[in-house]
Amino acid sequence: PAATSPCKILKCNSEFWAATSGSHQAGAEEAPEFCTALRAYAHCTRRTARTCRGDLAYHSAVHGIDDLMVQHNCSKDGPTSQPRLRTLPPGDSQERSDSPEICHYEKSFHKHSAAPNYTHCGLFGDPHLRTFTDTFQTCKVQGAWPLIDNNYLNVQVTNTPVLPGSSATATSKLTIIFKSFQECVDQKVYQAEMDELPAAFVDGSKNGGDKHGANSLKITEKVSGQHIEIQAKYIGTTIVVRQVGRYLTFAVRMPEEVVNAVEDRDSQGLYLCLRGCPLNQQIDFQAVRSAQATEGRARRKGPSLPAPPEAFTYETATAKCREKLPVEDLYFQSCVFDLLTTGDVNFMLAAYYAFEDVKVLHSNKDKLHLYERTRVLTPGNTAPAGTHPTLWVALLCLCWLCLL
Repeated sequence: PAATSPCKILKCNSEFWAATSGSHQAGAEEAPEFCTALRAYAHCTRRTARTCRGDLAYHSAVHGIDDLMVQHNCSKDGPTSQPRLRTLPPGDSQERSDSPEICHYEKSFHKHSAAPNYTHCGLFGDPHLRTFTDTFQTCKVQGAWPLIDNNYLNVQVTNTPVLPGSSATATSKLTIIFKSFQECVDQKVYQAEMDELPAAFVDGSKNGGDKHGANSLKITEKVSGQHIEIQAKYIGTTIVVRQVGRYLTFAVRMPEEVVNAVEDRDSQGLYLCLRGCPLNQQIDFQAVRSAQATEGRARRKGPSLPAPPEAFTYETATAKCREKLPVEDLYFQSCVFDLLTTGDVNFMLAAYYAFEDVKVLHSNKDKLHLYERTRVLTPGNTAPAGTHPTLWVALLCLCWLCLL
């Protein structure tokens, strides 16, 4: 698959933003110019439709165009315009210091009730998913998948193979759509791809638009091209997006009330952060790691085999991951898995930063580290494979009853 998407919706969005800078606030005399630009926008989206079928930003733009056509009484037939350049003054002219109370989640939603319970979801590496319920999974999920979809925002990721012919995938594209909300924010779209981590929404703005509470949605660049943070105060949500090596990581802190604010609960199973990956997309993390360790031991006992310079053995991968992740939890084990699978040391950093984000975003500090529920038993304390411990207790009790 191509490393970058041929979908050109970002270009269409930018051209429309440039062509209509300020005109949507003007009087009726500007309506013809706005309609002309809107038709050009629609024409641009049609040209890229074939390559944008699975792109959330594209579908959002198409629906937005239809709405604007109706609002401004624009005809679909007529002239189209060439976009003019738009220049933003320093600091972004949309910045506002005032913000209605409704645009601050904790002040408005919980004025007379208990403090909200925050949850966390993260996606990183090859890829590894930590859901809102602290379930940890390793998945294949190649192609486009929805991470979050509720009444306030949509998040979609696209995962591509790390190596040709490999089942290992990593996140190469991320799209976040913040839906228009009361007097707080206009609809905003953020999109990041491999080697492109913007510090602005696709329309060039850095906040929620022209509404009174626009500042309740803001993008902050922490490290240029490597780390951005999006604060959506009106829904009490913080999103962290990083580029580590060539691939992206995602982490979010969100109130349970917002997580569960959906109209169609029956389709929630599709959203990875809420329900996890489908069974047919999950990788048996423990079995793969055990096979990798066994293969490493066999390689030491047998004849030495040539290996590429970037290849890791189980021992060298473990030692490398321990440099950044001293606790042997699932983040550490994910690191080992990724180094053995890809040979790319950047995946160690992805696991490290994913855990750093958990430390900042997770509300329960006792749940920062996750461990496997089943552990390998020591020799002399083993049960036959596939037998549940509860069954052995029941059989033992039955035997005692027989003796009595």
